[in-house]
Amino acid sequence: MRGPACRPQFRRARNQGIALPVVLLIAAMMLTTSAAWLEQTVAAARNATAIYDHLLAMHAADSALTSCARNLINGSVSGLPGASGEPVGWKSQATFESSAIAPFASWPMSLSFRAPQCLIEKWRLTNRANAQAYLVTARGYGRSTDSQTWLQLQLVIDSGAIEKHWRRVAARPF
Repeated sequence: MRGPACRPQFRRARNQGIALPVVLLIAAMMLTTSAAWLEQTVAAARNATAIYDHLLAMHAADSALTSCARNLINGSVSGLPGASGEPVGWKSQATFESSAIAPFASWPMSLSFRAPQCLIEKWRLTNRANAQAYLVTARGYGRSTDSQTWLQLQLVIDSGAIEKHWRRVAARPF
């Protein structure tokens, strides 16, 4: 049987082989999309964990800073002797480690269970001789000792008036 009757079978046989490459192409696209979504989800989870760790350290440092400032105003703690100009003892690891106080016995939020610390340094202001000035530096930890946040409070007590100037230390000093 030759002729027009056998042509439809020939066309059908030629079109049947196209389905496998199309299915493989669609499967490859779905696999690529799934891999991209997985990568994005993992990156978002890492980012959320880093933010959580930073917030733990920030709250620890803020709590230590508040507690040390309150104790300084009440007179229950005193600061290291200072010189004119801004104190720099907080930038030295030896000074900070030896003179820092821990206002809390432990800090349960951090996995390292390392309590936040603060260092109080006296500051002599040249333009306000009667004022007592202090630089309070606090260090808080997150879930590891590598995640630290440093905060500072400039505290000036002048004739019963208390001025507080807060700042965040952008980089670890040591």
